[in-house]
Amino acid sequence: MIADIILKRTATPDQILQAFDALQATNIDFMIGRWRGFEIRTGHGLDGLLEPSGWYGKVFESAEAVHPLMFYGSGKNSLYAVDPMLVPLSAPLPRSSALGYAMKILRPVLQTRLPKARLRMIEYRGRSTATMAYDSKPIFDHFARIDDQRVLGIMDLKGMPGPYAFCLERDNTPMT
Repeated sequence: MIADIILKRTATPDQILQAFDALQATNIDFMIGRWRGFEIRTGHGLDGLLEPSGWYGKVFESAEAVHPLMFYGSGKNSLYAVDPMLVPLSAPLPRSSALGYAMKILRPVLQTRLPKARLRMIEYRGRSTATMAYDSKPIFDHFARIDDQRVLGIMDLKGMPGPYAFCLERDNTPMT
């Protein structure tokens, strides 16, 4: 089931949760590193928002130091972190290249060098798994292991129904 979801990058809410439940829980040590991501559309209100914005993924330096929103810099050969506190999730943001352009213009305001999340083992859907807790927003990203190089992420945002899903792939390529 997960292979088909990853290939199509789409699933119903029930399908994505069934896939998550069928995968192995992961631990904090496994998550340490740099991860490139892509969205899996589930009909969630945030579907299609991250990728046109220039979103890269996440960087887990340690359990206490996580950069939850990493974006491509100039030419996709560098990365920068964005402070999630400054991202208005309830605003009607465009799901087009205009959003990427806006991110480039707003980079000096949105960028941060400080980690803005932590990793904890948290029970979700009946089992304990590595979970990223945002410092400034009521958001938990729960992770389940697809294989040695990929995890399925389910965002749990207080007050927003349904699962927002994404896949993270471990990225060991050197960055400038």
